[in-house]
Amino acid sequence: MSAALSWLGDPWIDGRWCVGRAVDALAIIDPTSGGLLGLVSQPDRAQVHDAVRAATDAFEGIWRRTSGSQRATVLRCIADGLRTERDMLAQLEAANNGKPLREAQWDIDDAAGCFDYYAGLAAALPAQQGQPLELPSADFETRIFQEPVGVAAGVVPWNYPLLMAAWKVAPALAAGCCMVLKPSELTPCTALHLARIAHAAGLPAGVLNVLPGDGSVGAALVGHPGVHKIAFTGSLDTGRQVMRSAADRIANVTLELGGKSALLIFEDVDIDAAVEWTMFGIFWNKGEVCSATSRVMVHERLADAYLERLTQACSRMHVGGPFEPGVQMGPLVAERQYKRVMAFIDEARDRGLAPLVGGRRPPGRDAGWFLEPTVYADVPLDSRLWREEIFGPVLCVRRFADEAVAVQEANDTLFGLAGAVMTADTARAERVARALRAGIVWIDCSQPTFTEAPWGGMRASGIGRELGPWGLAAYLEIKQVTRYVAKRPWGWFLKQESTA
Repeated sequence: MSAALSWLGDPWIDGRWCVGRAVDALAIIDPTSGGLLGLVSQPDRAQVHDAVRAATDAFEGIWRRTSGSQRATVLRCIADGLRTERDMLAQLEAANNGKPLREAQWDIDDAAGCFDYYAGLAAALPAQQGQPLELPSADFETRIFQEPVGVAAGVVPWNYPLLMAAWKVAPALAAGCCMVLKPSELTPCTALHLARIAHAAGLPAGVLNVLPGDGSVGAALVGHPGVHKIAFTGSLDTGRQVMRSAADRIANVTLELGGKSALLIFEDVDIDAAVEWTMFGIFWNKGEVCSATSRVMVHERLADAYLERLTQACSRMHVGGPFEPGVQMGPLVAERQYKRVMAFIDEARDRGLAPLVGGRRPPGRDAGWFLEPTVYADVPLDSRLWREEIFGPVLCVRRFADEAVAVQEANDTLFGLAGAVMTADTARAERVARALRAGIVWIDCSQPTFTEAPWGGMRASGIGRELGPWGLAAYLEIKQVTRYVAKRPWGWFLKQESTA
């Protein structure tokens, strides 16, 4: 472990490590202890330009001209490289982010699977080129082509550092785009290893560049005139800034900005299943999940028994370091996130709201950024706990008696990323699923995510979709090529002249 964590990272530009600004080096902090894991240098503005220029040269010079099968071969080799180095990457991810090791291992597996999936779409892309389009006139024929958008900027968050990178890098490369990837300043380590692994897999220099850095690096990247596509996952406030920057030059944008998702639990469900999926929906990855079902609405007939069982289960959870045996929830990613979550808890206390369980550090955890799983019941609709994204292990519960009212309250939110419903009534499940105003809805579960299915939300949760063929389409432009095929002259203007 120590060898991996002592590695000092630098920007990866045009197929090599480039020394960044040592004076502004990023301190990578261990969320378990609050101690230093290592230092990563940041690029300066000139190096941001160098990265975009390298991506532009690689796009124009080679990558856009490669065949889908060639790109697929490289993507599969990247997937193989991730699997080969899975143990090291998972340990690094767990140490850097704080998530339990087994969760980090699944993240690496999913990242590798993402590259494999988009390899398949890349291989299939040539057969889709030049598709004929039926026209109302026999004088013309039209074919449809899909072409890479160009140089893409990928900006990813700290909650799933490598997996979110894969969600952007894999479809971009499959489409024939080149990318400059900007990981979070809190968790840049595995993204830098991704660059190295991709290079070893045969990815040409300049096709993928990685710039670790703070918000100034991200702003310089998304504002660069050489960037044609921006794919951003992060907070609503930063997403607004990204969108404003893109608007100046009408850049293509995909935004995934989080949510405040609701889980509706009806009286006819198995209570143990309801508690299990509730906990998975909010305490997986410490609640640092954009789609977390952080608002639970439970039918009043089930509410008391459900809350009792939920409280007992939360009290038994093992909160600890990512490498401890049996750990179920690790520390929050950083001090600033811990303070943000605690500010919600402090404000709730000032309003007279007390948690049923949690709301404090676990006993004996004085160092690091640990927080017990926290549950509030009967939370007022106007509370910040209920309305704002907390991005931590804090659950809000309300009771309901009427389905229509429950759906209305679930939809009464700025966001629209995800939602879930649990009921033994199939017709009701389908009815509620269709009524929820969200891009992702789960029935009798919470949080299952598949590379093949679209990911994204409505309203303030963002613009566009990632994953599946929709994720590939986000990096493609549609072109029509229309030919005049009649065997006679068109003669519109000449005929008009002769008639005159």
